[in-house]
Amino acid sequence: MWKEENNRLKKTFKFQDFQEAFAFMTRVAFLAEAQQHHPNWSNVYNTVEIELTTHDAGNTVTDKDRQLAKAIDAIIA
Repeated sequence: MWKEENNRLKKTFKFQDFQEAFAFMTRVAFLAEAQQHHPNWSNVYNTVEIELTTHDAGNTVTDKDRQLAKAIDAIIA
């Protein structure tokens, strides 16, 4: 579940290993590019942490963030 905190939508994703985490990040990268809305994220081994905020709106959570979050969730559903 995405958590809204400090003007960001945040979620942590865990995978079996680094390869699965990296494959997920690649799929998210294509989604983000298509939506022209790019996440702040980090990856350590099997864990990917994503934060979404809309820079153009003063670094607040907007519908763009919620739409990308929904699309990201659909990848692993």
